[in-house]
Amino acid sequence: DLTSSDAFREYDPDRKGYVSRKDFQKAMENCKRFSQDETHFVLSCMDTDDSEILDYEAFVDRFHEPAKDIGFSIAVLLTNLSEHMPNDSRLRTFLELAECILTYFQPYLGCIEILGSGKRIERVYFEISESSRTQWEKPQVKESKRQFIFDVVNEGGEKEKMEMFVNFCEDTIFEMQLAAQISGSDSGERYAGKGAEENKSEEEDLDKNGRFFMYHWWLLLTSLLSVKNLK
Repeated sequence: DLTSSDAFREYDPDRKGYVSRKDFQKAMENCKRFSQDETHFVLSCMDTDDSEILDYEAFVDRFHEPAKDIGFSIAVLLTNLSEHMPNDSRLRTFLELAECILTYFQPYLGCIEILGSGKRIERVYFEISESSRTQWEKPQVKESKRQFIFDVVNEGGEKEKMEMFVNFCEDTIFEMQLAAQISGSDSGERYAGKGAEENKSEEEDLDKNGRFFMYHWWLLLTSLLSVKNLK
């Protein structure tokens, strides 16, 4: 979050991926989210060259991403436990200690309800990437979701609903890809040395977003078609 913020971009206006160790320390101190001990610990983990220049993108990939995966797993675990043991005093203590983790990951914590074994409603949690969240909130995508849910609940039999689902997926995936391309062109280009790598990464993100989208809405459709089992 720090390296992707507008404030941090002041230290790397050309978005080359490199800043001085001193500038990185200033950025951490100015954001006022890290204690002095936390700042010193992060700086001690950094590898810099002789001129004290840091490749902060490599640093984020090396440390932040694995820590983020672990933190997300903890958030899912604690969320599940809090639903199954809401009155457990020991769990309440853990929840208080991990409040900052739960708060951080709450926007990325997707949840759907499916009809599981024994005709019981079960919650399934999954991670929503930042790019998916951004595209998911686009006005045209939100309108497509609203219209789809209205149509699938109020019209047609199961065959017609399946056809509507397929058409909806095709249209909305196209809208999400178009929104991502427009957002990419608005944000500017990286320097030439990373251009090809960034384009490849964007294509992979679009493919991942498409798979995420299909999975999410397939489970939603299954739940809608199974609503008669809840009566």
